[in-house]
Amino acid sequence: MEFSTQSTQAIHQVKTSALVVGVFSDGQLSAAADIINRASDGAIKAVVGQDFLGAVGETLVLRHLSGVRALRVVLVGLGKQADFNVKTFAKAEQAAARQCISLRVADACSALLSLACPGSDTRQRARLSAQAHWQAAYFYDATIGKPDPARKPKLRKITVLCDKAEDKAVALGLSEGDALGQGMSLTRTLGNLPSNICTPTYLGNQARALGRQFKTLKVSVLEKKQIEALGMGSFLSVGQGSAQAPRFIVMHYKGSGMAKASAKSKTGQANGPIVLVGKGITFDTGGISIKPSAAMDEMKYDMCGAASVFGVMLAVAKLEWPGELIGLVPACENMPSGNAIKPGDVVTSMSGQTIEILNTDAEGRLILCDALTYAERFKPSTVIDIATLTGACIVALGSVNTGLFSPDDALADELVTASRRALDPAWRLPVEDEYQDALKSNFADMANIGNAGPKGGAVTAACFLARFAKAYRWAHLDIAGTSWLSGPQKGASGRPVPLLLEFLLNKTQGGA
Repeated sequence: MEFSTQSTQAIHQVKTSALVVGVFSDGQLSAAADIINRASDGAIKAVVGQDFLGAVGETLVLRHLSGVRALRVVLVGLGKQADFNVKTFAKAEQAAARQCISLRVADACSALLSLACPGSDTRQRARLSAQAHWQAAYFYDATIGKPDPARKPKLRKITVLCDKAEDKAVALGLSEGDALGQGMSLTRTLGNLPSNICTPTYLGNQARALGRQFKTLKVSVLEKKQIEALGMGSFLSVGQGSAQAPRFIVMHYKGSGMAKASAKSKTGQANGPIVLVGKGITFDTGGISIKPSAAMDEMKYDMCGAASVFGVMLAVAKLEWPGELIGLVPACENMPSGNAIKPGDVVTSMSGQTIEILNTDAEGRLILCDALTYAERFKPSTVIDIATLTGACIVALGSVNTGLFSPDDALADELVTASRRALDPAWRLPVEDEYQDALKSNFADMANIGNAGPKGGAVTAACFLARFAKAYRWAHLDIAGTSWLSGPQKGASGRPVPLLLEFLLNKTQGGA
């Protein structure tokens, strides 16, 4: 997609296949809609309150209006003017983008950015606009035998109308949204691919492809013997029941400068790299503690944490972000077989701590713990792991908020703030020492699940990871409820790429 800016003057003279203007539900026209209405002898006023009510996200297409050069005028509802905010703006942009995709136009022009929006700035809204168009244009056909050409969007050029004084900020926001949209699309496609294609080896090859695309990104993919040499016994134990070989993927991005951490880490590396660790279980049967068969196909999404790391790496490379970022992805399958780990087995992690396996379906933490230990060698300023870790987090938060855990108040606040600005919400849950007793084992340093049954399952999982993340500032994002949708709209969501990119942009000069 190509994004550009244009002056808001003489909107009725803008030549485009589809011109998007906003209308409030109280009948009040936006400034852009008012100009079009006057130029077309009241064509918009004639439909408002009858064919078009202005509800948030409602759309109506008007064609060939007299006095207007645009071939189509797309009205999009903004709801009540008194309630208009950045969330409403984002919903309106998404609805308008979907309408333009359905119209199968090659170019479109949006005047929504010119709307006054309390608590927001034009750069943020420009980013949301570009993101909305990428999300609307996304479609999956990688494994469709006979793709329908009609499903492939034609929309390629999007022009955003803005005041000349805001052109620079809007252009920057559009470039950020463009990179974010591309990153989210990669995340979604990796998540949506079936596990017989998206294997640990496939993920390693995708990482290498990113490394070839960007000179700022150095990639290494460790195979089983190299992983064994590192002593990652916990990680290796999860994949030992599968015919698919494990991979440990390291993606190291270095921009033109160093990211500035907002607080000094426990290692004293204030300017150390930021490390993202993504859970890469390319398919999760649960192992010997096998899952019910219903909806097990969705366990291809158990690598969405890894997919989000890929998406962020692509976005920062596209933006030439000036910091240093490392992506770590432990990738394997969790399968039942004669070689699989069993309840009661004890494994030794890279840190030297031993773990009693009480449930082989609590495998994500077993691969993440070794990756968290590996992260220490980079002397990071911050480490964030991203994982579809627990069903308990879905019970607690549903599919709206990502679960956020961190013992560092400042880091948690930064992530919550980033999530709100990115409209990719996260909610902080506790990770406190009082929960650690639940992980006691008579036969190892710890058990891999809590002894209180389902109580606090998301919390005890985070507490398990915290034992391996004491050397640096650390946060854990449980995306089990937010990384994909079920039902008729089944598919990967691309979250929490917006949250993570916002967090990174805030770490550098010029960050939002």
